[in-house]
Parts: sequence; C-alpha cells; structure tokens
Amino acid sequence: MEVKTEGDNLPAATTVVKDVLSVQIKVLFFAKARDITGLTELSMEVSSGSTTQDCLNKVVAKFPSLDEIRHCIVLALNEEYTTESAVVKERDELAIIPPISGG
Repeated sequence: MEVKTEGDNLPAATTVVKDVLSVQIKVLFFAKARDITGLTELSMEVSSGSTTQDCLNKVVAKFPSLDEIRHCIVLALNEEYTTESAVVKERDELAIIPPISGG
C-alpha cells in the first residue's frame, strides 16, 4: 500500500535546490561591535559558498556603523581565528571581535 503525503506532488529537486542555495549561520558580536549593534548574536541566512568576508559585508550593510571598526576587527569561525576567505557552512558561528581595551 502506497501512502502519499501533501509534499509528494512537489518535484524532489525543489527541496534539494533550496537547501544548497543558502546556509544559516550565527553571528556573535563582542565589545564595541556589540555596543554598535545592540546585539550579542544574530541568526543570518547567507548564500551557500559565502566567505566570512561576504558575511561581514552583509552584517555591515545591516549595521553601517560597524564600518568604522571594520579595519581592525578579528574574525573567528567556530571558536578559531580565521581569514576573510574562509567559507561558512550550515550552523557555523562567526564571531566579530574588535580590539578590546581596558585596564
């Protein structure tokens, strides 16, 4: 006996294509970046194959004031320092870490 569900009428490739077009990541904000955005974290959807630089560009577009510290921030991907050319994957955590001062 074959049981059909509502989704059976959709071509199988539709779901697959959607899954490979974007990934969900979490962006973490520290120090001045947190002050500027008012957030400690942000869930964000980016295109599959996006680099950390692409993600940073998207975050700066959302929070233009971050551009003032962009030249001096460090990025971490899944708790390890990284470059702007690293490719993000589903459920990755991208941390934006500006210089921290204090005493």
